[in-house]
Order: sequence, then structure tokens, then C-alpha cells
Amino acid sequence: MSCSNGGLPRHRTARAEWETRPHAEGEPARHVVELSDIARMEHVRANVWRYEPGAAGRRHRHPTQDETFVVLAGTLSIYVDDPPQRCDVPAGSLIHVTAGTALQSVNHGGEDLIVYAHGWPPEDQHAELLPSAV
Repeated sequence: MSCSNGGLPRHRTARAEWETRPHAEGEPARHVVELSDIARMEHVRANVWRYEPGAAGRRHRHPTQDETFVVLAGTLSIYVDDPPQRCDVPAGSLIHVTAGTALQSVNHGGEDLIVYAHGWPPEDQHAELLPSAV
């Protein structure tokens, strides 16, 4: 659905639903709403992530994409650099990770973690996967 101004579409609205990412049986899940796909964003990558307590993302490195993480609920434990260093980012805070920096997001808390992730410039290739920091 799009909103219009004088007949010219300028804005898009869409229903956002959580997609559960693959995880091992018994392992806490991560869920994502891929905003850039839903809204057809061409110049940025944007996602909202929900990590169940104990869930961990894959450690990775983007060669050309900076990423900014805004914590909406819970506390993000993010392992950055090589060797990994843990940074705890509480709700209402953000962390910016420059391209080429290894990172891994983890929810060590007892409640769901909700994070808005913004990446620029968008990459056409997959990130380099690295051994886990946790």
C-alpha cells in the first residue's frame, strides 16, 4: 500500500511480520523484520531484530558496510573487533560499527532484546562469517 500526494506515490506503508531465522532445536531463536525489503529501500539496509533470551547472531564482518544498532528493549551484548571485546548497549543507546570490523550480537539478558539495525551502503554480497565469540 502506498500513500500519495497529488497522485504521486511518495511513501510506502506495509505490514511487518517477524521471520524466524534458522536455529538448532532447543536453541533460543532470533527473529527479524527486513524493513529494507518490505519498503523496497535501495540505498540502505534496515532491519528490526528480536533475540530471545540467550540467542546469539553469527559473528561476521562486512567489507564495505557500516552498521548502526539502536537498542529499543533489553541490553545488546555485542562482541566487536578481533580478538572480540564485549560491549553492553542498554535500551535507548546505540553503537556504530565501521566496515571491516568483526561483530557478533548476543542477548545475555532474561528478556527479549529488540534492536533496530541500519547498514550503509547496502552490500550485494554476504558478510564474511567468522568463528563465534561466545
